[in-house]
Amino acid sequence: MSEPIPYWEEIKRKLIHLSSLWMVCSTILLPRLFPAYGRWINCGLLLFCLVSTLLIEHDYANNGKYIGRLYGKLFQKMLRREAKPGQWIVSGGAPVLAAALLVNLIFPSPIAAAALAVMLTGDAAAALIGRKFGKHKLVNGKSLEGTASFVITAYIFMALTGICNAMPVCFYILGIFAVIAGAVVELFTAQLKLDDNFTIPLTVGAVLSLLFLC
Repeated sequence: MSEPIPYWEEIKRKLIHLSSLWMVCSTILLPRLFPAYGRWINCGLLLFCLVSTLLIEHDYANNGKYIGRLYGKLFQKMLRREAKPGQWIVSGGAPVLAAALLVNLIFPSPIAAAALAVMLTGDAAAALIGRKFGKHKLVNGKSLEGTASFVITAYIFMALTGICNAMPVCFYILGIFAVIAGAVVELFTAQLKLDDNFTIPLTVGAVLSLLFLC
């Protein structure tokens, strides 16, 4: 098991994570600005970002002289696993973008925006609060404090997306269960063997989609 990165690097990592909230904004705004095809513009943008991220990380793995070198200077200390020569390490950015693309393809825009907001804010809160203040351990090294901060933070931001989309009251009630489901997935990431940046929004989106069955 790799050693944890320094806490300051974890903070920088999560600030980059939170910068991805632009995807929540684009998911809400583009379908409003372009009702006929805004959703597809957003999916195209996310696909472009995903492919670009993978190509840049591949260039870094192959000791690229320009983009790869710049990537290494900016992000090498934030990688959870140190890259060996020729080793292609996919960062957390690719699963975030892949999940964003999938939830926008599968779910209605209000649900997709909420699912992404839960993942981006809840995961950051759990990592930073749990690592700094986590005293009561649960499973897989995760703490009660981290999980509680996930639920509280994620619900606040999920509710904000609901307000932006004028969602009905049942959205906020069902959102409690969706956020808890996301927190459980975050707790058992090791057992699922999938990146939680990918599994959390899909889980939250699936639970919130029950709204349309009520």
